[in-house]
Amino acid sequence: MQIINDSTSMFIAILPWALWCAWWLFGVNWRKAWPVLAEGGWVPALLLSLVASFAWSMIDARTCNCLGFMTLPNGWWQLGTLATLAALALTCGWLQGYFGRTPAEISLEPPAAAHDHHHGHH
Repeated sequence: MQIINDSTSMFIAILPWALWCAWWLFGVNWRKAWPVLAEGGWVPALLLSLVASFAWSMIDARTCNCLGFMTLPNGWWQLGTLATLAALALTCGWLQGYFGRTPAEISLEPPAAAHDHHHGHH
C-alpha cells in the first residue's frame, strides 16, 4: 500500500511540470515565437515573471528547504522556481526546433464567405 501512495504522490508532483512541458512543446509554434522574443518580447515576459515572483513571495512568505541541503529565503525560492519554469519553456522551444516538429497551424479567423452574385433573383 505504501508503494501505491508513493507513486501517486510522485505522479501528482510531476504532473504540473509535465503539463507545462507539453504545452510548450506541442502548443506553441516556436518558429514564430523566437523572432518575437528576439525583437524584445522577452522584456514583458521577464517583467511578468518578476512581478509574479514578488506577488508570490508576499502571498506565501516562508523559507523553503526544497533543495534539501540548504534553506532558501523567502522571495529567492519563488524567483528561482519561475526562472526554472522559464528555462524549461525555452528548452522545450529549443527541442521543438532541434527535432523540426511544430504544432499544426490553427486559423482563428472565420472562413471567408463565398460571394454569391445571384442574390436569389431569377
